[in-house]
Amino acid sequence: MSGASADKVCIVTGVGPGTGTALVERFAAGGYRVAMLARNAERLEALAGRIGDAHPFPCDVADSGALSDAVAQIRAALGAPSVVVHNAVGGAFGSFLDVDAKTLERNFHINTMALFHLARATVPDMLEAGFGAILATGNTAAYRGKAPFAGFAPTKAAQRILIESIARSVGPRGVHAAYVAVDAVIDVPWTRERFADQPDDFFCKPADIADECFHIAHQPRSAWASEVVIRPFGESW
Repeated sequence: MSGASADKVCIVTGVGPGTGTALVERFAAGGYRVAMLARNAERLEALAGRIGDAHPFPCDVADSGALSDAVAQIRAALGAPSVVVHNAVGGAFGSFLDVDAKTLERNFHINTMALFHLARATVPDMLEAGFGAILATGNTAAYRGKAPFAGFAPTKAAQRILIESIARSVGPRGVHAAYVAVDAVIDVPWTRERFADQPDDFFCKPADIADECFHIAHQPRSAWASEVVIRPFGESW
């Protein structure tokens, strides 16, 4: 991305204790005023007290009206964002015979429709400015429909294709859209507990994911990546 002003604004959705928090920390360290979106208002307030220029906007991104209101509040309070990272994720385990249809529907709203609404609400400002970046974080469920992921993988595949469609539409007009798939077990407390027998380098560090997202959002126009898969060096694939 080129042409960004000194007063840069970034939106990060899905600000949980792992990748979401790391994204906020990285973009704040990179000089951005970061708007944090998540349902947990208490967590966001705590992060705002710890991270300079991080601002809480509690919101359920599955609610399109609430999401639209949050973006309007961000624009009024901080300015139009030049970077958006859709990190919120709805997941579920179960075969197509087992998973509740409402679960699949909600995951579609979180993973795909929220990205759709975010893009429609923020990309026009980027187009007017002549620069910007919109990223979505995903995983390999976007590329393959394993049996236990029937309530999740279809929504991530749709999310990946939506980003590609956005990229083909606005890339030639100066706005970078990219999909960042993480093929890994991310290093957070519950995964450490579940995979307690695994060595440290088995896990993908949230800070490293955030660094890569920051890099992708700032790639020169002559070498944009539209789709990136990252994984620990020892990951079996």
